[in-house]
Amino acid sequence: MSGFSQRAKPQKFRDKLKARQFVITAEITPPVSCAREDLVALARPLIGFADAVNVTDGASAQPHVSALAAASILAAEGLEPIMQFVCRDKNRIALQSELLAAATLNLRNLLILRGDDPSAGDQPDAKPVFDLDPVGLMRTAQALRDQGEFPYGRKVKGRADFFIGAADAPIDPPAGWKPQGLIAKMNAGAEFVQTQFCMDAGLLARYMQRLAGHGIPEKMHFLVGIAALKSARSARWMRERLYGTIMPERVIERMERAADAPAEGRRIALELIEHYAKIPGVAGVHIMGPSSGETIPEIISQARMLRA
Repeated sequence: MSGFSQRAKPQKFRDKLKARQFVITAEITPPVSCAREDLVALARPLIGFADAVNVTDGASAQPHVSALAAASILAAEGLEPIMQFVCRDKNRIALQSELLAAATLNLRNLLILRGDDPSAGDQPDAKPVFDLDPVGLMRTAQALRDQGEFPYGRKVKGRADFFIGAADAPIDPPAGWKPQGLIAKMNAGAEFVQTQFCMDAGLLARYMQRLAGHGIPEKMHFLVGIAALKSARSARWMRERLYGTIMPERVIERMERAADAPAEGRRIALELIEHYAKIPGVAGVHIMGPSSGETIPEIISQARMLRA
């Protein structure tokens, strides 16, 4: 038997969400390396801790081990991957081919994203594609899953058991605001959402209440992005440079006053997890930050002990 069939664990991410369990996911950026062990070393600390692990796709508009290859390798190591698909680098033919490959490899969890513009990366002269936008790619994955065909009608053999995810950025919703973008993604087949960094429980509660008024949390599982902060400087950088980041000044001030900034960052993450678990419509959290070492596994372990 292959290593995949011997070592891969059952995929439970979707089942836990549908059972209304509070889930915790993490994220790794595949390395710039030709060595398989370099990838596995990044993910190994998360085995037995994260309910699923995002595998980024050309993060920051820079080349890395492909998300498809990395997700397959991590599944063989016993992690449940969430494979990111960005629209930036491939036309619809290549994207459709990768959807077929994901289904063939039994990679079910897809997070479909636009992708950073190449101007943000280390090769700004690279040509972007954007043949499909995220909603168009979601519709393609939905048609493959539900009708067994591509959007133009060509039939596909076998089954694509996709669990389709979308990105979102919480806001403090003004009067009259409607979540039109989320509604479009939901109608295109998205069943779960992972958000950008949101480090403000009050804002998140107001946002989720507004979404509830449109019936969205009843149909989509929301995982809220939180940071494993290491310093006040990195918190400020995130607020200023990362699109959609919600980073209140009070969080930065806590990090500045802390004698041990990484430990304070872990405490902030744990406090937010406790708050978010009580907000109606929040299905879990997605912790982003250092992808190696013990920071995120420690946060997940402590969060589960507090909730036990």
